[in-house]
Order: sequence, then structure tokens, then C-alpha cells
Amino acid sequence: MSDVKHRILLVDDERHLLISLKDYLVSEQFDVITAASGEEALEKLDETKPDLIVLDISMPGMGGLGFLRKITGEDGHTRYPVLVLTARTMLENFFDSVLVAGFLTKPCDEKKLVRTIRKILATHQKKPARIQGQQLLVLLAEDDPLVIPGIMAAFSGAGFAVINVGNGPDVLDKAVTMKPDVVVMKDMLSRLNGSAVARLIEVMPSLSGIPVVLYGMSAEGAKPDLAGCVKKYLSANQPNILVSAVQAVLY
Repeated sequence: MSDVKHRILLVDDERHLLISLKDYLVSEQFDVITAASGEEALEKLDETKPDLIVLDISMPGMGGLGFLRKITGEDGHTRYPVLVLTARTMLENFFDSVLVAGFLTKPCDEKKLVRTIRKILATHQKKPARIQGQQLLVLLAEDDPLVIPGIMAAFSGAGFAVINVGNGPDVLDKAVTMKPDVVVMKDMLSRLNGSAVARLIEVMPSLSGIPVVLYGMSAEGAKPDLAGCVKKYLSANQPNILVSAVQAVLY
């Protein structure tokens, strides 16, 4: 058995949580470095070189979002995998701009935290990447705030980076700038529906070759009208079904 431990950078301004979570993670055989603020985390980051950052969003000073801006490149990818601890109501705005490895709502169960950490570490190590050290990117187009967190959690849990937009034109804007590995779209989107967006993706030279998974359609009837880039079309929006469809398309 290897003696090498995965290193976790744990960032939270609540000292009692830092102490208790560090103690639990150490008991689970992780090497844990703590920081009580985004500023302190930045100071420790380069010397620490963590395998994963567990980050609280609501902190004074630059906070979790400020820290993420500092470690996120122009393509939206973070320098290290990040597991975000946040309130459910903050998820939509957060994932609109930053790609993370996963998220948990606070307060979180310690055992669930460890399971999530291990899943992220395993998928991050074994997944093929577009660029070494980066995850495959899913561009999700969904406008229902009750549905978005579940779908995003499923993709994050399966090892994908995922970013969400809420309407058809934004799909095209994000696809051009971020070049996702796959686009997963609800068909009934505002301003431009998913089927129309797919037809534009099909003919735009800068988006050539990007596969599309379309969902929320009436089962068989829509198939003849689909653009060639649509590799899967689904009537359901269950998160596990969407993840399986993407895996089938990419692998």
C-alpha cells in the first residue's frame, strides 16, 4: 500500500470547522493544510500544491469567489480541482462563471465530504483531458433553477467540468469562447430553442465537431429535423440519463 497521501487545502473562516474537518480528514489519511481566508489560501497555494482545494464561498475579505477569480484562467478552468462548499441559492451564479470539480451544501456531513473528495480525486486522476490537468468540459443549457443543481452535481460527480447558461444565444457565445467537449441542451430554451442552436453549431466553422445532446423533446417525432451534430436526443432530463448519454458520445 502506498504511503503517499493526497494533499487537501481546506479554506474556511470558521475556525471550529477548520479544526474539526481537518481532524476528520487526517483520520481518513489525507494530508491537510488549512487557511482561514482567501488571502491566506493564495499565500499557501504555490508551496502547498494541493491535489484538491475544499473552499468555503462565504468569507470576509476577498472571499471564496475572489480566491477563485485569482486561480481561474481565461478559459474558466481552475489551476487545481476545487470542491465548493456553499448555500444552494448561490449555485446558479457561481457556476455561470467558474468551472469546479464539485460542490456540497453547508453544513455538510463529514462522511459525505470524504466520499465526494475521493470521487473527485479518482476521476480527476483517471479521466482523459483536453489539456493535461484539465477535465472534459460540458456546456449545459438549462433555465429551470430547480433542475440546474441536480444536473450539474451529476456531471461534477462523474468527473466533468460543467458550466451552465440559460438561453439559446448564450449557448453560442459560450461555445465560441470556451470550446466545450460537448453541449447538453434543453430543447425548449428562451430566445432560441435548442434545435435551432444545434443547426447553427452545425454550420459555424469555429464550432465544427462539437457534439450535442438534446433533451426535453417529444420522443420520436423530432429526430428527422435534428442537425447532424446532435448525437443523442432524449425525452427525459434525469441527471443520470444525461450523464450516461454524454459518456456514450465522448467515449
